[in-house]
Amino acid sequence: MNATSLSATGPPREAGPARRGRGTGAASARADALFRAASASCGGLIAGIATSYEADASLCGELVQDILLAVWLALPSFRGDASLKTFVASIAHKRCVSHVSRRAREPRQVALPPDLAAPAPLPDEVAFEESRRRHLLASIQFLPVPQREAILLCFEGFSYAEMAQILGVTSNAVMLRCQRAKAALNGGAAAAGRAGGRAP
Repeated sequence: MNATSLSATGPPREAGPARRGRGTGAASARADALFRAASASCGGLIAGIATSYEADASLCGELVQDILLAVWLALPSFRGDASLKTFVASIAHKRCVSHVSRRAREPRQVALPPDLAAPAPLPDEVAFEESRRRHLLASIQFLPVPQREAILLCFEGFSYAEMAQILGVTSNAVMLRCQRAKAALNGGAAAAGRAGGRAP
């Protein structure tokens, strides 16, 4: 699912009725311009955050759309106190937490194996990198949620201060979560949890 391609030219398709509540004129034009910028620059970030919370491809696509809608509706309140990337990441995490809460009340579904064969052959290097990426994402999904949130933002290049702002904790707490997540990934703890069929 390519988050950037979903709404790069305008607001999400679900947003039609909500547009009437956003006002008109310069404010609306500014919000629309910001949304186009967010879609173009943060599409990969949104997709990555959504993937870390939802392994099912179809549900992940719905989650990406939900995040994009939430971003579009929230943009009129954006004042530039933080970067647009930080603003988007904060909204994405909140929507993902809500998504996980809803999913926790539903019957659990079995995720596809991370080594599932691709529908078409790929060059060796591309296949190897894709395999590494899938295994990393699968391992991250078995980390405790606080560590998962922190390490994903770390991989996206956020500073500890930015991560603390997004997650609502201190910089020291973020640093500790990242250290524990890296140790778990490097030590194979996440892989061991996957083999056992449950998160640690």
